[in-house]
Amino acid sequence: MVIEFGVSTLLYERASEFSVRDDEARRLAEHLVISRRLIEERTPEQRPTMAADLTTDRYELHWNGTADVPVFDPALDQMRRQIVEWEPSLRSGDLRLRLISPGQSSKVIGAIRLRDGSWLHFRTLDAVAKLDFAFERIVLALVPAIALMVIGGLMIRRTLRPLRQLAEAADRIGYNPVVTVPEDGPGEVRRLVEAFNRMQARISALIDARTQALAAVGHDLRTPLARLRLRTEAIASADTRAAIGRDVAEMEAMIASLLAFLGGDADPEAPTSIDLAVLCATLVDDAIDRGRDATYVGPDHFDLSVRRLAVKRALTNLVENALHYGQRVTVALETDAEQAIVRVTDDGPGIPEHEMAHVLEPFVRLDPARGRDTIGFGLGLPIVVQAIEAEGGTLTLINRPSGGLEACVVLPIKRSNGRHKI
Repeated sequence: MVIEFGVSTLLYERASEFSVRDDEARRLAEHLVISRRLIEERTPEQRPTMAADLTTDRYELHWNGTADVPVFDPALDQMRRQIVEWEPSLRSGDLRLRLISPGQSSKVIGAIRLRDGSWLHFRTLDAVAKLDFAFERIVLALVPAIALMVIGGLMIRRTLRPLRQLAEAADRIGYNPVVTVPEDGPGEVRRLVEAFNRMQARISALIDARTQALAAVGHDLRTPLARLRLRTEAIASADTRAAIGRDVAEMEAMIASLLAFLGGDADPEAPTSIDLAVLCATLVDDAIDRGRDATYVGPDHFDLSVRRLAVKRALTNLVENALHYGQRVTVALETDAEQAIVRVTDDGPGIPEHEMAHVLEPFVRLDPARGRDTIGFGLGLPIVVQAIEAEGGTLTLINRPSGGLEACVVLPIKRSNGRHKI
């Protein structure tokens, strides 16, 4: 809009200046025709007086048969053509025009030849209109354009507000709770918002139905598995009983991991204050009780507000993962004023660098790198990522220079949810 107004004003000023110059040429042509005719009718003695009488506040005329004829100025060729176009009779008068001071003044002097060969000289007393673009007027013309831009911007901002809310709601799809976007704005935007709200409701209903179905399937599968475990006790062969028991345990672990990843165990958990240091130490003690080499390094106590079951499941998965692929496991807790960092390290084979991001995806199992005796669907690390991201934290996997893998969990400290202590 600013460019359009600016260019329009420049073109208008330019057209106006050309119009003024054209008008100036027309007036000069009329004055020269009349003056030339009247002076030609006078005797040479009367001509100087007549020229003085024909002088006006715009043009000064004088006649002198012996005066020097001004040299023609090509810069005024356009003005000369305009004059003779208005008064073709002046074409025979060898009209000549020249600027008094080129580059400094726009006043014009000239001469036109009479029929007896003498010359009638004239001078413009006012400056002939020149191309002055009057930047003050241009700036003034831009004021309404800028005002219209501001008003239009505010109106567009208000019109697009539902679209911003729609974008924010779209970014929250898949997370609870579902937020209905207000149906506001122009008709097309309202229809878009209405369609989005209906789509969001359908997606939410689909997720709820899936979660309920998985929870029901998980519950129904656990019952026959429990019966199968009881019936294995009647098997005489200890080896066969142990093998079937391992298969049943693996199936239970697979069902548990699947339901945990898909959220089928229970409703979303509310954050509560837990002692993160005690939780880490307990996981290490459990590993020691099973005869594994595990160590805890960190403070004795550290209170943090998190979703207890989800965080416990995530840290348990990391410790079990480290125990499965390594012989020695260390759980270290570090804290500062802003965050708590849990590092779970092992001395296993690690993960190839090009697979670091891939291993965090659901249902991915890097058997060639980590062995083939893996229990579950490959949901251990994705469950950790899901639980930690729900707390606003991050999970990072790092291959240690000395060998093994380090899983680094960073949890932000939410001061508004309670106090922490070390």
